[in-house]
Amino acid sequence: MYVQAAPGGEWLPELDIDQPARQRRLTVLFRLLLLIPQYLVLYVLGIAAFVVAVIGWFAALVTGRLPDFAYTFLAGYLGYATRVGASEALLVDKYPPFSLTATDYPVRVGLQPAELNRLAVLVRIVLVIPAAVITAIVTAGWWACSFFIWLIVLILGRMPEALFESTAAVARYAMRVQAYWLMLTPAYPKRLFGDGDAVAEGPGTGRSSTRPLLMTSAARVLLLVFIVLGLISVITNGSLQPWSSSNNSSSIGTHR
Repeated sequence: MYVQAAPGGEWLPELDIDQPARQRRLTVLFRLLLLIPQYLVLYVLGIAAFVVAVIGWFAALVTGRLPDFAYTFLAGYLGYATRVGASEALLVDKYPPFSLTATDYPVRVGLQPAELNRLAVLVRIVLVIPAAVITAIVTAGWWACSFFIWLIVLILGRMPEALFESTAAVARYAMRVQAYWLMLTPAYPKRLFGDGDAVAEGPGTGRSSTRPLLMTSAARVLLLVFIVLGLISVITNGSLQPWSSSNNSSSIGTHR
């Protein structure tokens, strides 16, 4: 069912992830190799998602909403890419299932179908540019640190809380950009640095019913480090790097 966002508010796509837990060092060591089958599936799904998104774009221009089949498939695709990205980013140890739906997985995407602004749909490719640039910079910074992050998790057998929160914040923002780009939400991506003291509320308030992302000072400092390193990387390489090798948002909203 499609709904109108509450006056003065909007439902932002949300990510929930279980608190950082112990990880098997062997799976951390070979994480990228283990995910190769997932990358192949994502490649095929990405082609299908592109076709469905083009069809959905024309439909949304006329009706102000995605067709049900397009919304269902694109939402499933976003969730799939999110789960793979979370595993790739070492936020979870459990192997992602080969399914568009996985309610029992520790990474969960929360979406709220809503009517779309036709003008915003028409110029979506222009509107998304600032958020996409922010995502590319901060994720390039994360990747600049990825070897050290991998080493820390490999040695400790888990991801430290501050690192977990900052990585989850990047993943959540990247997921929101992807959701906006795929027309799964009218809400423009925001709140890279968490939700502050916000209290998540249910329908009728314009806010998500999931728990807010509350970041510690250490996590915010790490996020700033990612941004600085990302800027340096972009200036040095002269190009913007994607969040993951699947060219999608990795996703995981941490909750406290």
